[in-house]
Amino acid sequence: MLLAGLLFVCCSFMPSSSSTLERGDQEFASRNYPLAAAVYDSALAASGDSASAFWRLARVYVCLGDVSPEDRQLEFYRRAEAYAVRSISSDSTKSEGHTWRAAALGSVAMFEGSKAKVRLCTEIKQELDRAIELNPRDDVAFSVLGTFYKTLGDVSWFERQLAALFLGGLPEGGYDESEHALKRAIALAPDVIRHHFELGTLYMVLERNEEALKEFQHVLSLPLLLASDTSRQVSAAEFINDLR
Repeated sequence: MLLAGLLFVCCSFMPSSSSTLERGDQEFASRNYPLAAAVYDSALAASGDSASAFWRLARVYVCLGDVSPEDRQLEFYRRAEAYAVRSISSDSTKSEGHTWRAAALGSVAMFEGSKAKVRLCTEIKQELDRAIELNPRDDVAFSVLGTFYKTLGDVSWFERQLAALFLGGLPEGGYDESEHALKRAIALAPDVIRHHFELGTLYMVLERNEEALKEFQHVLSLPLLLASDTSRQVSAAEFINDLR
């Protein structure tokens, strides 16, 4: 009986997987990404819900990549994509695994050649469609989708024809779809800097300068949620000066 009692007491003080994930989320919100990654790693050992730990690791490595020197970024983005794949393999019904795989692939694509970029476009769109199907309130998925469509809008008709002829073609969509997706992201999460910043840069491309100015001013009024938000605010301030 004494041994059983001691085991019960010891087990009652072991941190649960959910409490460990919550502690990791606190470190992530504090933008302490290395510590958040270490805490999420520790959650995997005791977790019955590894998919949740894996997608959080994917998220933290995307965010680490965003604020790392250029020669380290690809390493972090690839690690993020690998964790997202493991999340999807563990539980394909969690939208976050698909969202963060799309985000990671979009970042990896910046380092790839034309053929790989076209292939990744298809995968990114599929993952975002699946994420939104699973969770229509996933603001991150809509924000990444908005950036994805903005990038497609930058592709000229001639480049599309070349892609169709030699590389298998690009998904349909462009600036209109980008605006719709980014506005949806803002409606779901109005205090996220990234959503407004991406919409502002889209309006600049479209020469809708008054609307761009409004978005960038909003960017400066919002609290930092991600480490990369600092550079977005710096860029927003520069854009405001240019637009004025």
